Amino acid sequence: MAATVDPLEARLLPSDSIRVGLIVPVSGVLGLVGPCAINCAVLAAEEVNAGGGVLGRPVELVLIDGGQPARQVAAEVSGLVRSGTVAAVAGTHASDVRVAVVAAIAGRVPFVYAPPYEGGGRAPGVYFLGETPDRQLAPGIEWLAGPRRARRWYLLGNDYIWPRLVHAGARRRLRAAGAEVIGEKFVRYGEATGWLDRLAETRPDAILLTLIGSDLVAFNRAYAAAGLGAARLCGALEEHGLLGIGGDATGGLFSSMGYFRDLTTTAGLDFAERYAARFGRDAPMLNAHGHGCYEAVAMLAALCARAGSLAVPELDAVADGTTITSARGRLTLLDRQVRRPVHLGRADGLDFFLEKPFQ
Repeated sequence: MAATVDPLEARLLPSDSIRVGLIVPVSGVLGLVGPCAINCAVLAAEEVNAGGGVLGRPVELVLIDGGQPARQVAAEVSGLVRSGTVAAVAGTHASDVRVAVVAAIAGRVPFVYAPPYEGGGRAPGVYFLGETPDRQLAPGIEWLAGPRRARRWYLLGNDYIWPRLVHAGARRRLRAAGAEVIGEKFVRYGEATGWLDRLAETRPDAILLTLIGSDLVAFNRAYAAAGLGAARLCGALEEHGLLGIGGDATGGLFSSMGYFRDLTTTAGLDFAERYAARFGRDAPMLNAHGHGCYEAVAMLAALCARAGSLAVPELDAVADGTTITSARGRLTLLDRQVRRPVHLGRADGLDFFLEKPFQ
């Protein structure tokens, strides 16, 4: 069985499956990524099960709303682990949730984390599939500060760990590129648009946006309505977000991600076909955050197959060299994380035009 079940149902109903806690936001600022992420995780679980499952047992997904406050998510996951309801965790969600979950499970079960993250955070049984700031945003910064001659930068993000550490790395990169930071602000969820006038007064050439989800959508909608002209480089803008903005035709809105649905590689096209065949042509659009959940479930299965176990010490011992194939191509763990090229996408209406991949 690959369909998701809720935590209460999972606690009450016995199962011979290996149950995986799938932490995906279905509420809150990141709730817009939930439907695609769930679909992608279900597709991965079904493919794993068609190949014999994990350790000879089928995978079953237990859905946990990663859009809840971090402490609440961590308490829910900890209870599911402690009761033996779930034997592993995977998903995509904000880094403050990840930090709380890692502390709560304390290495008792493996945890595969899919989205871009701030780096560091090493702990037993934790495996990272997303890009760190240097790999994700440095190419876009160098592209805009170089050929685009963006010298004056404003940094705007939500107030939690990922934006703060991304900004710290961006400052170093901007200095090295001969650019300067003329302003910076971290805002609480729901308050991003309130800083638009003050930001505009600084007259930046470019803005680094580490806002997420609905905040990123709201800011870009307000920015376009105000007719402002600075380039914007986003660390979390994907296809659903671009649709929520209403598209962009300024030529100045950029996103740097490891995956876009418009990748024309053989692996990317094949994944898109499998997704459409399973969920229909009108299914929620593929995007990086959703696709990451496919990778997370697939990587968990590959780790267990390689180790012959779900035990964290055995998984850690064989993690390096574990490989899967996704829409991004071959992904291989090294030092318990993946290093793959990122793509700089420029918004072109409701789609992204991929400028180039960066190593």
